[in-house]
Amino acid sequence: MSYAREMLEATPSAFQFDADRLVACIEACFDCAQACTACADACLGEKMVADLARCIRLDADCADVCQTTGRVLSRQTDYDATVTTALLRACAAACRACADECASHAAMHEHCRICAEACRRCEHACDGLVAAAG
Repeated sequence: MSYAREMLEATPSAFQFDADRLVACIEACFDCAQACTACADACLGEKMVADLARCIRLDADCADVCQTTGRVLSRQTDYDATVTTALLRACAAACRACADECASHAAMHEHCRICAEACRRCEHACDGLVAAAG
């Protein structure tokens, strides 16, 4: 269960984004961070782990960027559009790179297929929030 919507509705600050898009993006960021962390761990357990070094690296980078983005989006008091927009773009880029890499392993590793799906969802949520912000 996510508390993103409840927490946003409980804040005295006005949000700078459509609430539904903001909640969807926060949830996608945290889901993606978890999927990437789990995928990297699963890659480490594979027999051909050396062949997955780039995937593991991108998983770790994407997880960190998504976690940070979700946290920043959760803070709406004294919102800074420049910082948030740059972070959303960076998150979308990290998700795109990770999704592309994971997709290249998806036929062999189910965890990579799932991770690629989570990354695409987060990428689209971040891009959508940037586009909605104008």
